[in-house]
Amino acid sequence: MQKKIYYRLVFIVLLVAFFSFFTFPLQKRIGLGLDLKGGMHLVLRVDTSKLSPEAKKGAIERALEVVRNRIDEFGVRETAIQLQGDEEIVLQLPGFTDRERALDIIKKTGFLEFKMVEEDSAKLIEALKGNVPAGYELKYLEDKPLLLSTTALLSGDAINDARVDFSQQQFGMPYVGINFTKIGAEKFAQLTRENVGKRLAIVLDGKVKSAPVIQEEIPSGNAQISGRFTQKEADDLAIILRVGSLPAPLYVEEERTVGPMLGQDSINAGFKASLIGCALVFLFMIFYYLLSGLIADFAFVLNVLFILGTLGFLNIAMPEFVATLTLPGIAGIVLTIGMAVDANVLISERMREELALGRSLKTAIANGYEKAFSAIFDSNFTTLIAAVLLFWFGTGPIKGFAVTLTIGLIASMFTAIVVTRNIFDLLSMNKGFQKLPMINVFKKTHIDFYKYRRIFYTISILVIGIGLASYFKNTKSVYGVDFAGGQLQEYVFDKDIAVDNMRLKLKEANLTDISIQQLKDNPKQIIIRTSQDTAKLIQDAFKKDYPENNFKVLRIEKVGPIVGAQLKTKALAAMIFALIGILAYVGFRFKHFAFGIAGVLALLHDVLVAFGFLVMTGRQIDLLIITALLTIAGYSINDTIVIYDRAREIARAKPKATVKEVMNLAVNETLSRTIITSLVTMLVVVSLFFFGGEILNNFAFCLFVGFISGVYSTVYIVSPLVISWQKKI
Repeated sequence: MQKKIYYRLVFIVLLVAFFSFFTFPLQKRIGLGLDLKGGMHLVLRVDTSKLSPEAKKGAIERALEVVRNRIDEFGVRETAIQLQGDEEIVLQLPGFTDRERALDIIKKTGFLEFKMVEEDSAKLIEALKGNVPAGYELKYLEDKPLLLSTTALLSGDAINDARVDFSQQQFGMPYVGINFTKIGAEKFAQLTRENVGKRLAIVLDGKVKSAPVIQEEIPSGNAQISGRFTQKEADDLAIILRVGSLPAPLYVEEERTVGPMLGQDSINAGFKASLIGCALVFLFMIFYYLLSGLIADFAFVLNVLFILGTLGFLNIAMPEFVATLTLPGIAGIVLTIGMAVDANVLISERMREELALGRSLKTAIANGYEKAFSAIFDSNFTTLIAAVLLFWFGTGPIKGFAVTLTIGLIASMFTAIVVTRNIFDLLSMNKGFQKLPMINVFKKTHIDFYKYRRIFYTISILVIGIGLASYFKNTKSVYGVDFAGGQLQEYVFDKDIAVDNMRLKLKEANLTDISIQQLKDNPKQIIIRTSQDTAKLIQDAFKKDYPENNFKVLRIEKVGPIVGAQLKTKALAAMIFALIGILAYVGFRFKHFAFGIAGVLALLHDVLVAFGFLVMTGRQIDLLIITALLTIAGYSINDTIVIYDRAREIARAKPKATVKEVMNLAVNETLSRTIITSLVTMLVVVSLFFFGGEILNNFAFCLFVGFISGVYSTVYIVSPLVISWQKKI
């Protein structure tokens, strides 16, 4: 027996060493998501609607390769680019926040043409009157009209290379030098030989970049595009020409740009919330469970190590998995600690019960773990169902939350059942270890929860009804950018801003379709919501109207209507499949679908209550809130399963007891565990609410309401429903 314990402890030590290796140093092992390090997340749609059936074949793959080459030339490190669905490309640019430049270089089709300029002024005058001659098109170069032939004599396919150089004749102005392929050079030489003295227009994506006069034949295979370029414009044009044109236009369906300042603020806020939340949990466990709480705290530390170590391992072993730590991921870690309390509280309470029955300490430890196992396994497994569905249907940072929650659930199962058990077994080998004192504030209750069911049913229906009524009244303003579409911009200024004055200034700039929100705790910070992409126009207005009050872009989020509808559908699907999965599992495990239906109704109750409070308090529903609602669903079923597990145990011990007696006894016997677990988890949620920063504030508020509702529904909704529907357990 002693050898087995030592072998297990050696295995645990080896695991700790393994995960420590992949955790430290943190800055090298753990990759940060864009919401923490800053950068851009783009979903691009390739519009192949105007291509022929033949041209459509492989168009998406070609577009992906062109975008990849442009970004590689751009010099952005650690980019991630992949296909999504049938016509979308997902692109991540860590640390890059010059959105205007990025969007410009990515979206440009890059279709280059060389066309002759018609010198006949009479034809030009007719074109200006609206009578464009057949075979010609009217274009402009710096507001000067040009009549061009519609036939291109040469295209971008003839280009071999493009580089930026500087003109000695034009005071060092940058221009783009072009080197043609062998065939392209021959065609260009013929073109210039046959058109000496005429003007040749160089047209990119339908816009004339320059129109120089051909002085002589150019046999060298080199040409240049000159104009009033800045260094960046010349560099970007060279990149586009060098890597080739897109097979079809690209449209930005979703954009999430996070500035480095907000990223660092998010790290600081998340780290602070994590420390405070963990400290509160640690202190409570030591205070209430003493030695048992101290051992549980050690398990919590290992939980965090295992989560971070797994992320570090995945980054090395499976880089395509993109297991980065996001802000919701930090919330997932903190929340995992709070939820892991449940397993340790269950075990400690079971050991307390065994000791109260006069069992020896060794027997109490063994029985405590054995009796707590089924409830721990079932509750964690149902939460795992929600986490997997979050990963399957989620996008971006939401997947980060699902990953850390999944890893955390598995880690907490291992540390609670294996690690702490072996520590207790090791201590019990010491003859001096004969007592396990714990504080006991909650005395055994004998409440008839079924008696007041109608009162609580009425309260629940009223609360949910008011919430739904508020939703239908404010449907248009309920959904955030994720689901409603549009653009969200967040800025911080050096000095305080008067919002009323800003509205007036933006209105004068013809920017009327906007909503401006000023943060209550920071008058320098504002959030602007618009239905269209107005970021550049608004920033130009800021520079003009507030020249002495500098601003920084904290984040810009844009979601098109198609993506918004898709995200809404995915979120709804995640909810539905989570409910079906939980119902099926609970029905299978407890052999009665009345148990599953009552549990799912309580779960729906908690989700709707949280949803209603969000709407009533004017908070918008976005992807992060969907994450919170699914977390509430998993947490709600946890409480329910603990009661079901105790009811099954009581029914076996008292086969003649009625369903009412069994359920009332189960709720009363687990009431202390329900209150303690909820209280400790609330410590974590409250720390996220007050210290997690603006982005996590709504998330934490939703969890706060949902967890309170979860305790209420577990006690006053689930057990009365089971008593009403189930004749025998």
